[in-house]
Amino acid sequence: MIRVSGLVLAAFAAVLIISPALAAEPFGKWMRPSTRAVVSFYNCGGKLCGKIVAVKVASSAKKVGTVIVKGAVKTGDNEWKGSLLDTDNGKTYTGVITLVGADGLNLKGCALGIICEGETWRRVK
Repeated sequence: MIRVSGLVLAAFAAVLIISPALAAEPFGKWMRPSTRAVVSFYNCGGKLCGKIVAVKVASSAKKVGTVIVKGAVKTGDNEWKGSLLDTDNGKTYTGVITLVGADGLNLKGCALGIICEGETWRRVK
């Protein structure tokens, strides 16, 4: 009986340790607060990609399906670096994507490496 309880305790401890690691991924759907567009982030060959899957404004419907993050590379805990497409102006910027807790994803794009703007998106449940 004691051996079984020890195994159950060990399994429970493993789940507690592994669960935060699994939760610390940007995969899934996120909403950009400024435009209310929904972007699906997914694994693309071991890298991070993101594609617009829904928009709030009908005039932006043509943006659905546009890939805005293509092949971002994991550079640290909860951080990916790559190119970010700004669909408002059609320009691509060097960017950093940072997971902020379980429900926040900060995207920051930089022009010339010095002029940066960012926004924290919220996970869509």
